[in-house]
Amino acid sequence: MMRIGIYGGTFDPPHRGHIIIAEQAKKQLGLDCVYFIPAYIPPHKQHHSSTTALQRMNMMKLAVKGKKGMKVSAIELQRRGISYTVDTLNSFKRRFPKAELVLIIGADNLSQFQSWKSPNIILKNASLAVYKRKGFTQFLKKNVLDCIVLKGHMLRISSTDIRTKIERGYPLGDLVPGAVVHFIQQHSLYSVPTRVPR
Repeated sequence: MMRIGIYGGTFDPPHRGHIIIAEQAKKQLGLDCVYFIPAYIPPHKQHHSSTTALQRMNMMKLAVKGKKGMKVSAIELQRRGISYTVDTLNSFKRRFPKAELVLIIGADNLSQFQSWKSPNIILKNASLAVYKRKGFTQFLKKNVLDCIVLKGHMLRISSTDIRTKIERGYPLGDLVPGAVVHFIQQHSLYSVPTRVPR
């Protein structure tokens, strides 16, 4: 049976932490591939982005280019409107009726999972794989949902931190793939305008 990882998010911008999580999930859970799903309008982050959904998707494509088993789906951009995970999983179920779906989320998302649209249907259509996030380790220990906790170091990179670094002119080092940095520079994203230092 084919096993597919579903990894949704704003990816604003995508960074190496996102890639590492997908690679670890693929390896630890024996996934055939991982689909990154950029949200058109994230339900819990409405009206907070200075980038367009298309820009975020294009950056995600650049971030995974050449990486085996890593794909980007435009399904939520094509559907438009608020991006609900349950609708995305339903679409993947129709496209891959015999596949086992694994939803990859952070511990911060897990903490608000019950507030998502149709959480029971999500759990019916996919198993949960959770990666650690700073400030949510205790919640993971208390969590009553059936999920797999991915092994590895706690994720300490966030897109919010990346945006702040760009706005303040701080170097990004290797936090963001070079092709994504070039895209940010080319389109003057997250600042008006600024040079992204290396």
